[in-house]
Amino acid sequence: MEETKILVVEDEQKIADTLNVGLSENGYHVEVAYDGKIGERLFFMHGFNLVILDINLPGINGYELAKIIRAHNTHIPIIMLTSLSTLNDKMEGYDAGTDDYIVKPFEFKELLVKIRVLLKRTMNQNVPVGNILKAADLSMNLDSKEVRRGNDIINLTAKEFQLLEYLLRNKNKVVSRAAIAVNVWDIDFDTNTNIIDVYISYLRNKIDKPYERKLIQTHVGMGYILKENER
Repeated sequence: MEETKILVVEDEQKIADTLNVGLSENGYHVEVAYDGKIGERLFFMHGFNLVILDINLPGINGYELAKIIRAHNTHIPIIMLTSLSTLNDKMEGYDAGTDDYIVKPFEFKELLVKIRVLLKRTMNQNVPVGNILKAADLSMNLDSKEVRRGNDIINLTAKEFQLLEYLLRNKNKVVSRAAIAVNVWDIDFDTNTNIIDVYISYLRNKIDKPYERKLIQTHVGMGYILKENER
């Protein structure tokens, strides 16, 4: 069986070395970089299955490195591991293309769970599911990552794309905030955060607001539905 390779980019040597030992003991092949520039170089030198990034890195910060990695590979899971914990910090991380966000200090077991979930999801993406998802005049090409509303191309961030993909796969069904949290963010739903509602608003501004037919609807107390057969 081929090794699962993880790139850790973390400038706090004690944390980086602890991650190296812990992940290696759990069967992963780990490469460590202590600054963003070295992390970028390692990423392009070796094939990795997952990347763990700090944000405040010398050379290139984690946000910029995430963008570089995501531009090269749209599928590789990226986990932000950082002491920055505000909603704006998390949103900037997701907009840069990260899949999950863990705030220091953290439980190593929690990190392991998130790694396993993301790797499993990545493997599931290799199963043919159809290249085009559609609802009314909205279409999503899973190969080219192109989203269109009629003839208009709509530019989405990585997290907006994942959220819309989940809604399209469940079109005409009400999906709860908890289900979105698990399937798009790979986290348990936190009732104290409005990040899901914020991203739904972002999507509406891009795919609904300029058009007469509104696809994303709110079911109060239940969640959201992408409904293609109503105005």
